[in-house]
Amino acid sequence: MLNLTDVFYFVQVVNHGGFTAAGRVLHVAKSTLSARVQQLENDLNVRLLNRSTRKFGLTDVGSEFYGQAQVLLHEADLTENIARRRLSEPAGLIRISTSVTVAQFALRDILPGFMRRFPGITVVQHASDIMADLIDAGYDLAIRGYSSPLPDSSLVQRRLSAVSWRLYAAPAYLERRGLPLLPQELSSHEVLIFGRETQQHWQLHQGDEAALAVPVQARFASNDMVALKHAACAGLGLVALPEYVCREEEQSGRLRRVLPEWRAADSHLYAVFPFRQGLLPSVRALLDCLAEEMPAAIAS
Repeated sequence: MLNLTDVFYFVQVVNHGGFTAAGRVLHVAKSTLSARVQQLENDLNVRLLNRSTRKFGLTDVGSEFYGQAQVLLHEADLTENIARRRLSEPAGLIRISTSVTVAQFALRDILPGFMRRFPGITVVQHASDIMADLIDAGYDLAIRGYSSPLPDSSLVQRRLSAVSWRLYAAPAYLERRGLPLLPQELSSHEVLIFGRETQQHWQLHQGDEAALAVPVQARFASNDMVALKHAACAGLGLVALPEYVCREEEQSGRLRRVLPEWRAADSHLYAVFPFRQGLLPSVRALLDCLAEEMPAAIAS
């Protein structure tokens, strides 16, 4: 593999008619230019220049190499400009990983608006509730929710929005079982639980007071928030879900908020990405867009 710097020096020596003139223009010592061109000739195992105290000129092979070297340097400039354009303007491919719920509710309006704003960007979104390894899978960023302290990680994390979980039930269920007025009454109700365990303690919060743990027994447990929401709408029981997931059903009256002064959980959405340095403008633009628009998309 040729050293492009040596090729560049060779072309400049030829263009300026000698080492002295080229060194003056490039602000490089004549001895350095001579050594670099000598190294190029050694790498090619041919003589490119005829050198003498009276005469400077190209050999036959040097003349042919000079023509191709100009093409090579021009192509190198074009290749470099491609990379530099990517570093100066938001364009190209972004691969993101999100949970299914975030994809369906939080991002459904944000991403189309972002892509209309930046027509040169293509987004590939992988929606899964299994957290993939960003580096191994080749993702530029992931959006992840945490209700507990963030795990130690070498990944860079940027907070996007707080997420409040509330209690909901269908009007038909409340007519049948009655409206709970105190958190302790939840233990006697049929509940729908997010997760795999059928027995849990719902941690209820009111203002800044310490959490109140209420034991509940699941009628239905699932790791799919949409399935839980549909079950609640069907009157199967009380459910604790993020506000933004149930917004439309609450507005339409299909679900009613229970114990509205209490929060069932507090969590946060974070953008997680592998590296802070060398972040492409396209990824940075998406991060800024998410930080600006996610709170409004999450708010009820």
